[in-house]
Amino acid sequence: MLITGGNPLMGEVRVSGGKNTAVAVIPATLLCDEPCTIENLPDISDVYALVDILRALGARVDYVPNAFMTVDPRPAEGWQVSYDDSQRLRASYYLLGALLGRRNEAEVYLPGGCAIGARPIDQHLKGFAALGAEVEQLGGRITARADALVGSDVFFDVVTVGGTINVMLAAVKAQGNTTIYNAAKEPHIVDLANFLNSMGAKIKGAGTDVIRIRGQQVLHGTTYAVIPDQIETGTLMIAAAATHGDVVINGCIPTHMDALAAKLLEMGVRVTDSDDAIRVRSNGQHRAVNIKTQVYPGFPTDLQQPMSALLTTAKGTSIIQETIYESRLKHLSEISRMGAQVRIVDRTAIIDGVTDLYGGPITATDLRAGAALVIAGLMAKGVTEIYEPHYIDRGYENIEQKLRSLGAVISREKGE
Repeated sequence: MLITGGNPLMGEVRVSGGKNTAVAVIPATLLCDEPCTIENLPDISDVYALVDILRALGARVDYVPNAFMTVDPRPAEGWQVSYDDSQRLRASYYLLGALLGRRNEAEVYLPGGCAIGARPIDQHLKGFAALGAEVEQLGGRITARADALVGSDVFFDVVTVGGTINVMLAAVKAQGNTTIYNAAKEPHIVDLANFLNSMGAKIKGAGTDVIRIRGQQVLHGTTYAVIPDQIETGTLMIAAAATHGDVVINGCIPTHMDALAAKLLEMGVRVTDSDDAIRVRSNGQHRAVNIKTQVYPGFPTDLQQPMSALLTTAKGTSIIQETIYESRLKHLSEISRMGAQVRIVDRTAIIDGVTDLYGGPITATDLRAGAALVIAGLMAKGVTEIYEPHYIDRGYENIEQKLRSLGAVISREKGE
């Protein structure tokens, strides 16, 4: 990916559907007893991977990008996800909860995805066990089986987004009532609950730290549109600020962006919003700020990396504490090659703002790191070459086209 920096982003852009919702909702279609249709899915590689997995399990899938996906799960007899398919995306582990809820048995390998640090799934497995499943983990392969899933109280030791989603998927057709304590509250958890409820599930409390589920034997077909992508919205907001531009981001949910908007305002960026749009304007020097990543509604770890790129040219010293994933500061070593002044101590990055970044060859190591390098390239003088851009394709739909529509000089060429 080639970027010639220094062009302010100007104009309007529309946000795609949520990646984090999509990778939970698509496996959830396996719980349905009739065909169901999902709209507003992002056209990203993770979605294509899940389409292949559902088809391998026997489901009929009709996917028209940027239109709809219809899944008929009735022919699906499979309950095992291959090693290769499990490695294609982090969210392959949601097939555990979905297949366990559908067939009372599931086999999935430890997932692939981005190398951003340890992301244990012990809480997921603890939740399955609480519902009556026997769980075995051998050689990277996880097998879960139950004669019948029975509702229970599930207490998470730590807040876990993936664990909350996986236990929800397993519990919606379990016998009796399930209560999840210390549940995660992210917007895509609420969206998944709304999707399941539209099929006839009985879920209350999504968006709070206690979720109550009354098991239902039969779930009917539905048509459902996923919410806009919170992280794409934030990335575009940061890009507008980083280039001293003026951008209106349409089709978003402004209340999901409160933590980011507060930090941008603290930096001196102008942020205004309406019902489903956010306008970001910046034409002056940015001030340094401190950031500590937290679970929702705190500052999202997925926006820490793009935000850190913006802070490399802010006046003063910024301190970023990454509390979620210990390896989520690796991208700063790449941006340092562009002239950034960064020190990393354990999970803390200390960034001394510089006047300019300078383009050069850099490499993306994960999805949001790739987004951070795009931000840095848009800010930098000269041409930035980003290698391994396939990471970016995992979570951002048509990122080059969207940025070009706002005035960025960005393209992609085949490497040697």
